[in-house]
Amino acid sequence: MTAAAPQPLITLRDAVRTFPTAAGTFTALDGVSLSIARGAFAVVIGQSGSGKSTLLSLLSGVDRPTRGDVVVGDTAVHALPERAITAWRGRNVGIVFQFFQLLPTLTAAENVMLPMDFCDRWPGAERRARAMVLLDRLGVADQADKLPATLSGGQQQRVAIARALANDPAVLLADEPTGNLDSKTAVQILDLFAALAREGQTVVMVTHDMAARNRATHTIALADGKVADDDHGRSHA
Repeated sequence: MTAAAPQPLITLRDAVRTFPTAAGTFTALDGVSLSIARGAFAVVIGQSGSGKSTLLSLLSGVDRPTRGDVVVGDTAVHALPERAITAWRGRNVGIVFQFFQLLPTLTAAENVMLPMDFCDRWPGAERRARAMVLLDRLGVADQADKLPATLSGGQQQRVAIARALANDPAVLLADEPTGNLDSKTAVQILDLFAALAREGQTVVMVTHDMAARNRATHTIALADGKVADDDHGRSHA
């Protein structure tokens, strides 16, 4: 008997995002419809200007579609009022950036604790312990009390991933997370994302790194703001 397909955690329906420019209206996303299953490792590829970063901005609620729907779990993200969207994002979305964006005056552990402080997601007395569990999971627990400037690029990215996971978000979004890393460390980060997905975390990663396709369970190719290919590919089974 064939197993039921995983239920989508993320759904876009005819999502369009346009921006006014001096030369006229620029269409960054043009009628994008897609779904991403819970527990998928979805990789979004495409040339610069294809709409990859705009897609992540819509998924995180940082930006809104000009028209169309963006649904994450049971939440119509496109319809959330401004006063609610920041709180929703803090509890439901973790974001990993290419250039880490760790606060330089905070230690690794303090950087990981920061989202917990903002969202009051965990009791204050438990936050340091949770940060340590995440840093250990990422292999950098021994760097917990060091400032970012003393860490290698790979160590900083691992701390940034731990920070993104701090509030146990439904979705982990990664924007070119291997773009500033050497090839060996980049492979380690890809393997880590694949492992997180196998454990049930939903990961959506924008990348130029074609090697990511070998670890992804779902590959989405964008071109000129449209879905050029949508391959749900292999499962974790």
